[in-house]
Formats: sequence, C-alpha cells, structure tokens
Amino acid sequence: MTFKDDARAATAAMRSVFPATPLLRNDLLSARYDADIWLKREDLSPVRSYKLRGAFNAMRKVIPGQTVFVCASAGNHAQGVAFMCRHFGVRGVIFMPVTTPQQKVQKTRMFGGDAVEVKLIGDYFDNTLASAQAFCAQEGAHFLSPFDDEDVIEGQASVAVEIEEQLGRVPDRIVLPVGGGGLSSGVYSYFGGDTRYTFVEPSGAKSLAAAVEVGQPTEVKPVNTFVDGAAVATIGVRTFARLRGIDRSDVIDLSEDRICTTILEMLNVEGIVLEPAGALSIEALGDLRDEIRGKTVVCVASGGNFDFERLPEVKERAQRYSGVKKYFILRLPQRPGALKDFLSLLGPNDDIARFEYLKKSARNFGSVLIGIETSAPENFTDFFARLDAGGFAYTDITNNETVAQFVI
Repeated sequence: MTFKDDARAATAAMRSVFPATPLLRNDLLSARYDADIWLKREDLSPVRSYKLRGAFNAMRKVIPGQTVFVCASAGNHAQGVAFMCRHFGVRGVIFMPVTTPQQKVQKTRMFGGDAVEVKLIGDYFDNTLASAQAFCAQEGAHFLSPFDDEDVIEGQASVAVEIEEQLGRVPDRIVLPVGGGGLSSGVYSYFGGDTRYTFVEPSGAKSLAAAVEVGQPTEVKPVNTFVDGAAVATIGVRTFARLRGIDRSDVIDLSEDRICTTILEMLNVEGIVLEPAGALSIEALGDLRDEIRGKTVVCVASGGNFDFERLPEVKERAQRYSGVKKYFILRLPQRPGALKDFLSLLGPNDDIARFEYLKKSARNFGSVLIGIETSAPENFTDFFARLDAGGFAYTDITNNETVAQFVI
C-alpha cells in the first residue's frame, strides 16, 4: 500500500471515534485577499486540536498487544493521548512539567478520566521527557511521540484526506503551521506535488528553516515558548526526512506579537477561538497576498486550546505590534505644573494606560514609565513631536525586549 492508501485507511478508522472536522470558507479573509480562503477547523475536534489523530493511529497499530501508553507533553499531545486512552480502555501515564498551567493539567485529566495518570515532573520539558522515557524502559510501556513517529505522521495526514474529500479536489495552496513537523510532513506526503505549500513557524522557533538551510535537523536556541503549540527546538528526524525536498522560500516565520493580531481578530470578528499556533496559517496570508489572488487556499487552524488568562497578554502584544500602544521612559522635571504640562500634550485619542514613577534620577528630575494607547499609529508621530517641542526628554522602550521584560 502507498502512503496515501494508509492515510485513507487511518481516516476511515477514525470515523468510529470522531467526525471529520469542518472545512469552512471564510468570507472575511476571502474578500480581504481576493481569493477563495478555506479554514480547516482542527480547533473543533473533540480535544480542540489535530493531535488526537496521530495518537489514535499510533495506538491502534499496537493494541491489543500493548496496554500501557506514555507521553511527555505540556499541551495538545497530552490531551489527545488522554482522550484515546479512555476510548481504547488502556492505561495512560502522562508526564507534564511542574510548570504546566493548571488549566492544561485539568483538561488532560478530564479527557482521560480514570484511564490516565498525570505525573508532574521537572521544571523543564527535557527533564519531563527523560522521566517519561525512563518510566517506559522500566515498565515496558509504549512511548507515544508527539510528532517523530511514522504512525503519528500517517495519522496527521488524515487532515489532508479530509480536505480533499470536503473540497472535492486538491487546493491550489495549503498553509500549514510547523512545530515538530508531524502535521506538515503528513500533509506534504499525502498531497505531494499536487499543490503549493507555505510552511509557517513562529520567529522564536524556526526549526524547519534551520534544518532546510543545513540539510538536517538542528537545534535552535533559545526558543520563545509563547506559541507553545509550535515552539519546538529541533524538528523531528522522521518528519524532516519527509520534508527535506521543500524549497526554503516556502518556509516563512511570523513574530509572536504579530500572531496575536490574528488571535484577537478571529475572536472579536469571527467568534473563533484560536491558540497562537492555530493562528499561524491565517496570519501568514498577509505575506502571500500577491501569490494567492484568485486561488483556492486552505489554512489549517491547528488548535483552539487557548487559556483566556492569556488574553491580556495577547491584546498587549497585538497593540504593540500594530503600533497603537507604546511605552517610554519620561524624564519629568520635579516642579509644580510639570505633569500638567505633559498631560496637555496628549491628543484627543491618546489614553494613558500606565503611569508609574520609577525613581528620582536627580534632585530636579524623576523617571516615569508611561504607557500610551491611541487609535492609530500615526498619532504617535504628532505626540512625540509635541514632546520634543516641549523640551521633554524620553526614551521609547516599546521594542526593547530586555528593558520591557523588567518594567512592562
């Protein structure tokens, strides 16, 4: 049998467990990019991500011979494995870092029920992974890789099978988020050269781009974990073996702050809840505008496991990226009326979001952290011009990550 045959067989087997996720045309994006834009809604799977596909396929291949399954994960893979352990009636032991948010721990336990035991071990994922693998060796359990496993890759390829069935043909282009490469290598292996691809990574974890450039998986350091569903330091050996032939120009990366603008728009305008990794493919359309005009494009919205406690951070990042919020350190004279003089320089659409005295740097001056929100980025050009004319000394720290992590 070919890979396509195997992927179709895996997809057919999945139908006894969960229905195909919807492929929905998005009018907002289609109008914006003058193209036929479809979203493959993996955020609407039973565990709100595509990860249960690979877990299902890998587990069904070794059951009934194996009855104990182990994984190390702080997110979607853990939930997919937990869901499938309960479905198959087997024991699951899921190792998660001690620092894993309680929301993710609770959801994993909810999906797994009595079939799953969660072990919180290690401050960092490497420690968690080592503990999981040691447990497997000791107990003779089966380790379920989140991506670097041929059966997992085959299972993730079911996304492509469904797209072809639902669309009635192969799309002109498919846009895929990339972490460890399980989803992207599965879809790429299924469609082959029948379509164009765009592989999208977060700027803080460009493991596929690094591998393509040197011809083999290579570790990326440091990794920005904000886009946790795609923040992988090294792409898988097996997944890269399938992706090795792709063109470097088909791999792009997006800043973590930029991704936040799509999360907010999809939530506020479309009512779609996406995690950062799930928004990657949609935000990438902005870089493809000229290439996709008049084409049929499928974006894989890979997951919707978004912790709403992160919403203030997402909004903050989106505002900073789009230029409507800035932070600066103001050297404010210590004299009566100085603050009033400063406030008089604000425009009608400028709001103070933060005002905090940091310290008096001299007898006659004090350093103040100022956060300003406005309605349009160009408002800051006029505001800073008024500050300069008024003789105020200030330093814009909006994009200074080193300073921002301490004071913002």
